[in-house]
Formats: sequence, structure tokens, C-alpha cells
Amino acid sequence: MDPRVSDISTVLATPDRWQAWRALRLRSLREDPHAFGSTHEAEARFGEETWRARLDGTSGPAVLAYVGDTAVGMGAGWLHEPGHLMVVAMWTDPGWRGRGVGGAVLGHVIDWAEERGQRVGLWVADANPAARRLYERSGFRTDGRREPMREGSLETKTHLIL
Repeated sequence: MDPRVSDISTVLATPDRWQAWRALRLRSLREDPHAFGSTHEAEARFGEETWRARLDGTSGPAVLAYVGDTAVGMGAGWLHEPGHLMVVAMWTDPGWRGRGVGGAVLGHVIDWAEERGQRVGLWVADANPAARRLYERSGFRTDGRREPMREGSLETKTHLIL
């Protein structure tokens, strides 16, 4: 096993971990705004109640990746329709990219979905080829759908399914 990967642990982000989730999520939106359908401005307005509700597990898993006590990555799944989980909010601290963090988080989310009989899909920013390579290495393939990243955006995203 790659020694870099052995240092990474993943945990479900429950409501009691809302501050760690919020900090990483806002950082991801600030540092890589092109990669997400949401914006830092929108989510910075959320209060504690909203952050805790996002982590209560009812709409899917939220996963944090740690190296020691430091959160270095995140990702989640959203049960957007019966039998289908959409992978969302995937992000890795730039200093930890290429070391298996994204794969560890994605694996945790996929395992959660498969244990519950959910089909897994996601949208990936076309401007993020590294993320697309991660998803394709994990077995995702395009179903041909493509659309703007968010309303009014010229940037596009592609839908992938596992």
C-alpha cells in the first residue's frame, strides 16, 4: 500500500463535526470556485442549524478525510431521487492532492451507497480534468449529459455514472 494513503482516515461527518465540515467547505468554495455549482458567498451565509442539518445523514453521507488531526479532504452524497445517490462537494486540500485523499473519500461515499442499494452518479466540472480522472479510475463513465455549472455560467459540467 502506498505509504501516503496509509496516513489517511475517513469518517462520516456527523452534526457534531459541523465546524470542521463548514471550514473545509467554505475553503473549497473560495479556493476552487470553478469546481462547484454553489458559491462561497451563498454558503457563507448558512447558520449552524443549516450546517448541522446537512450532516444529519438523512439526505446521504458526508465524509471528511483526516491526516492525523487535520482535515484534508471532503465529499458527500445526496439522495436526490429514489435509488440514486449524487456525489457532491468533493474537494482535497491542494497540499494533499495526488496522495489518495480523493479516492479514499470517494470510496467511503460509494461504499455507503452500495450498502444501501443506491446507484451512484455525479457531475464533474469540465475545467477539472484531475477530478474527472479520479472518477474514471473509480469506474465512472459519462452518460452524455452536459450543462452549465450554474445558471448563467459559461463553464460546463458533465454527468458521470458508476
